Amino acid sequence: MNKYIMRMTYSSASWARMLKVPEDRSVVVDALFRHLHGSLEYLYWEVETASTHAVANLPDSVCAAAAVTAAIKTGAFKDVEVHEVLTFEQLQEVVALARSCDGVYHPPGHQAIERDV
Repeated sequence: MNKYIMRMTYSSASWARMLKVPEDRSVVVDALFRHLHGSLEYLYWEVETASTHAVANLPDSVCAAAAVTAAIKTGAFKDVEVHEVLTFEQLQEVVALARSCDGVYHPPGHQAIERDV
């Protein structure tokens, strides 16, 4: 399961509704992720921007994009960002794969640069 961080900035209308009906928003966010075969790990509120950050486990980027699209279409948010994040173990896999590419990829024009050096 892949991990994503989603940052959602509420519209002023959403803030007005939240002040009138202060229900737990994590329940509906988790329901959305579960529908997409994932889960909500945490829901945080950012003080500086009055945004919410959802840490989610989702099968893939298609499911993450679907979650963002479902959230945006409601009009409840001014802005939504999604970022896939990696564990340290996954980062080690990235490094190993990048090292395996040594000698395979050369930037355009590298032969001319090497001749000039």
